[in-house]
Amino acid sequence: MPELDVSLLTNKIVGAAFLLSVLLGIVMRATHFCTLGAISDIALMGHWGRMRMWLVAIAVAILGTNLLGYMGFIDTSKSLYSGARLLWLSYLVGGVLFGMGMVFASGCGSKNLIRLGGGNLKSWVVFLAMGVASLATLHGVFALMRVASVDSIFIMLPVSQDLPSLLTNLFQNTQRAVWQLISACGFSGLFLIVGLWRGSLRDDWQRLSGGVIVGLVVVALWFLSGHLGYLSEDPNTLEEIFLATNSRRMEALSFVVPYGYTLDLLMRGSDVSQRVTLGIACLLGLPVGALIHAVVTRSFRWEGFRSVEDTALHLLGGVLMGVGGVMALGCTIGQGISGLSVLSVGAPIAVVAMVFGAFLGLHYQSR
Repeated sequence: MPELDVSLLTNKIVGAAFLLSVLLGIVMRATHFCTLGAISDIALMGHWGRMRMWLVAIAVAILGTNLLGYMGFIDTSKSLYSGARLLWLSYLVGGVLFGMGMVFASGCGSKNLIRLGGGNLKSWVVFLAMGVASLATLHGVFALMRVASVDSIFIMLPVSQDLPSLLTNLFQNTQRAVWQLISACGFSGLFLIVGLWRGSLRDDWQRLSGGVIVGLVVVALWFLSGHLGYLSEDPNTLEEIFLATNSRRMEALSFVVPYGYTLDLLMRGSDVSQRVTLGIACLLGLPVGALIHAVVTRSFRWEGFRSVEDTALHLLGGVLMGVGGVMALGCTIGQGISGLSVLSVGAPIAVVAMVFGAFLGLHYQSR
């Protein structure tokens, strides 16, 4: 493929990801999609409305993503979340840190982008703190500590850590596609049943439709990066490559590392090695969508910090999410939907740790 075609294809993937993220920003703001909100609703009021929306999004993402894999459009074993090293301790520690951080910062990475688009100035502080912390944990001084501590303890699996690959390795007389279809139907059905249990479709149709759209956007992004952006041979290196991704692997929605890469792009944009990737495009599109919704509904409001303590908590929350999100390999959207959608066995570990961390943070705030 000519170099010009590769560049053009990359730009198309980035543009499509941006438009999908704009749509996502509109939907998430309109339906109040928020993982922290879902957890706090249950912890403080016993209300499962927003949690049901999150569970429906997971169900749709699992089914759609694995149908793409079953039909041969993508290979889920080559995703960002499917490495053979199961960094279980990193997922646990990072997940708890991220969960506490999103409480202190009044929302996870995606929620802060939504609030930013609605005029919340506090989200800019979270953005900067989270971006710097994620870069430091990925490549800087925190990275040295991460690699020497939690990342040094892992389980080396014989195949990639997605469930279909593990089942195929265990039952070698069966095909991976069969296990992928069975696993996808089983887990998507389970999440859907739990999400719809004891709820009213008539009362919650707007929120549930929001969950469906969030799940479909994740599926669409897997198709963009895993199918349209996949080259079996890079024209320059002759190696397998996924275009427009920072990890060089198949990616979907995640809002931790893209914070750092966005800051890096803003500061070193003149460097020819810097480029807008799928993750950065999604991060930029989300507040744009939220801004469009805020303007159309006339709900745009400037909001600042109430006190010094409020400022300190948001700074701390941004740092904890940046550090914890890199360690956990994602956020409540990254691991919580994208990671679960490829049936990564590490994703549930990270998600449970994030929920536990959120409960710890809520307990601290309640005191």
